[in-house]
Formats: sequence, structure tokens, C-alpha cells
Amino acid sequence: MQQSGIWNSIKQSFREGSSLIQLIYINTGVFLVINLLYIILFLFSVSHGSSVVLPWLAVPAYLPELIRHPWTPITYMFTHQSFFHILFNLLWLYWFGKIFLEYFDQKKLIAVYILGGLSGAALYIFSYNLFPALQPLLRQSLAIGASAAIMAVVVAISVYVPDYTIYLLLIGPVKIKYVALTAFILTSLLDFSSNTGGKIAHIGGALYGYLYVLRYRQGKDMSRSFNRLLDTMASWFKPRKTKMKITYKRPLTDLEYNKKKVENQAEINRILDKISKGGYESLSKAEKETLFRASNKN
Repeated sequence: MQQSGIWNSIKQSFREGSSLIQLIYINTGVFLVINLLYIILFLFSVSHGSSVVLPWLAVPAYLPELIRHPWTPITYMFTHQSFFHILFNLLWLYWFGKIFLEYFDQKKLIAVYILGGLSGAALYIFSYNLFPALQPLLRQSLAIGASAAIMAVVVAISVYVPDYTIYLLLIGPVKIKYVALTAFILTSLLDFSSNTGGKIAHIGGALYGYLYVLRYRQGKDMSRSFNRLLDTMASWFKPRKTKMKITYKRPLTDLEYNKKKVENQAEINRILDKISKGGYESLSKAEKETLFRASNKN
């Protein structure tokens, strides 16, 4: 009973929570499911569980593999393998997502997150298939993590309100643009030969976040078409409301009422005459119902 209560509480907080909370829940849920699968595979003596699970969720740079797993440009941005990987990503998402929601609505947060993640995946795939230095790793390269999607959110809000001040422990007040710039340099540019695919995806996400705000200031919302698509897809799963048909009956005129009354009395007289000749049992079911309704009216 207590476990059921906890699960119901989680479902309720997900339904009633903001889009930021829902993104955090989804990332956490996927992480827990992946690690549960690792445990199950271990118990069945499958030594390298990640090589079984990750190819179904991580986005590959190799195009034939991408064609076989076309959903991975979406799933990769919700997939994390280590605890610290998801911890730091979700902390960044929470901090900057809260600031984002001070200036933009919840649908825009989801759109920037997903479209930023898709931009990161696109640049990652394009780069591995274009640059000679990356060709030797093309066939086995996989990318996972929400970093590109989160970088889009971080850059978008930092460009939109660059002088927004946040307070860092042991440092004090710092403008958000300096925090975002430092994070971008450290996670996307330094030591580029290590985790190259991830850093390229970060750059793709950052570019989308920058372009989103640039176009938004020009009066163009790059997320509008995407949000319409999400609304359409959501409507597919909503229960259809049954339409109640209402009909209006015209009241009878005095002439029609008197005519109907005479007809009903004639029918009652006929039924009573039938009873006098053959008894009550000689009546049909319909005649008995007519007699019953007439007696109730009287």
C-alpha cells in the first residue's frame, strides 16, 4: 500500500509539475531503467550490458547504423550511463531551466531542449562523416547524454538576459553570460581530442540556443512549428469527448392535443371491451402497458 502511494505521488507530481520537472523526471527514469537492465543482464551472465543496451538508445555517427535506429537522435538526449554524468547534467538543467522559465513559457523550454539536442546530434553526425580525423572512429562512435540539449537552454537564456545575476558559492554575484561562456569553453572547446563527439554535440546545441534567441528578438519563434506538432501528437492520446445530441420537440397545438386525447380514449375503450369479452389475460403486452399508463395518469 505504501509503495503504491509513493508511485501515485510520483505520477501526480509528474502530471502537475512544470516542463522542467518533467524533463528531469524523464532523464532520471531512463537512467534507472538502463541500470535495472544492466543488473538483469549481469544476472544472466551477460558481461557487457552497455554494449547490448546503448546501441538502442545512443545516436550513432555511422549512417547505415542510424538508419537502422532512426529514433536515437531523440533517445540519446535522455540517456546517461554514469551517476555523475546525469547528476551534473540535471543540476545545470535545473539551475538554468528555472531562469529560462522566468522569461519563456514551458512549451518553449521543451522545444529548445529537444531541438537543441537534435541540432547537437545533427552536427555530431555531419562532422564524423566529413572530417578525415574522425573517419577511423566513424563505425563505432556513439553519443549519449543531455549535454547538447542543456547547452541550448543555457546559451539561449544567457543570450536573452546576459546581465542576469546569479550568486555562486565562494564567488558571489556573477552575470549569467560569464557562467555560460565559461561552461561552454570548459565542456566544448578544451581538450577537443577527448570526447570529441560529445564536444561537437555541445557546439551544435549552443548554436541552436544562440540562433533561437536571435530569431526570437526578430519576432520569429523557431519553436512554433515544433510545438504545433507536439500538440497534434498529444491530441491523438486524449480521450474523445462524446457529443450529446439535443433535440427540441415542438409543443402540440390545442387541435392536435384534443385529437390525440380522443385517439387515446378510443384505444382505452377498445382494450376495456376486450377485457370484458376475454378477460385480462387476453391482452397483449403492449395493451397491458397502455392500460397501465392510462390508469397512472388518472
